[in-house]
Amino acid sequence: MQTFDLNTLVRENAYPGRGIVLGLTPSGKKAVIAYFIMGRSANSRNRVFDPIPGGIRTMAADPAKLEDPSLIIYNPVLTLGNSHIVTNGDQTDTVYDFMKEGKTFEEALRTRTFEPDGPNWTPRISGLVQLEDGKMQYKLSILKSADGNGESVRRYFFEYPQPVAGEGHFIHTYKCDGNPIPSFEGEPEKVAICEDLDQFANDLWANLNPDNKVSLFVRTICLETGEVGDCIYNKYDPAMSDEA
Repeated sequence: MQTFDLNTLVRENAYPGRGIVLGLTPSGKKAVIAYFIMGRSANSRNRVFDPIPGGIRTMAADPAKLEDPSLIIYNPVLTLGNSHIVTNGDQTDTVYDFMKEGKTFEEALRTRTFEPDGPNWTPRISGLVQLEDGKMQYKLSILKSADGNGESVRRYFFEYPQPVAGEGHFIHTYKCDGNPIPSFEGEPEKVAICEDLDQFANDLWANLNPDNKVSLFVRTICLETGEVGDCIYNKYDPAMSDEA
C-alpha cells in the first residue's frame, strides 16, 4: 500500500470532514493519536475542544449561537486504563461503557449505525489504541451507509496488532466536499508519522483547510511509561490565532 503524506492529503481535500490518525513514531517509542473536526454550517463551526479527565469533549464556542447539539456535542476522546478511545460522535461513550464491562470495541460498534443526517448519512469513525508490556496495537472502524442508502448500514473494522514504526493510518468521514457529501471509501490511508510531534501537530493544523477547520487534538503516549501528552488547537478560541 502506498504511504501518503498526511499534510498533502488534508491540504488537497477541502472537506475530509472529521478525521482520525493512529500510528507509531519512527523510534517506536510513542503512540500517536490525532483527531480533527471541520464544519461547513455555522452550528458545526461553533465548537471548541475542551479537556476533561482522560480526554476531551466538544463545547459550543459561543453558547448563545448553539442550535442543534445532538450530533456536534460529545466526548471525542476517553481513556479506560491502557485503552485510548477516539471517535467522531457519542459512540465514544458506547465503546467506553462496553469495554468497562469487559466487552469489545467491535461489540460496542455493532450496536451503532451511521449518523441520522440524510442525505449525507455521515459515517461514524472510531479508533482504539491499546498498550500492554511496552507495546501498542490499534484498531479503526467506519460505520457507513450502503452507497448513500439510508436503509442499509455497512460496518468495517481494521486491526493493526503489530504497528510499523514511522507509520500510521488515517480515516475520515468524507471522501471530499459535495452535496450530498460522499462518504470515505476503502481502507484507511497509510501515512508517515514524524518523530517531532510538535511539528506533526503544527503541520497538520496548518494544512487543514483554513475556512473549514474547527479543532484539532493530538495525543502522544510513551509506550514504556504510559505517560500522555496532549495538545489542542481551536480556531474559534479567542486566545488562539488561526495561524497557531
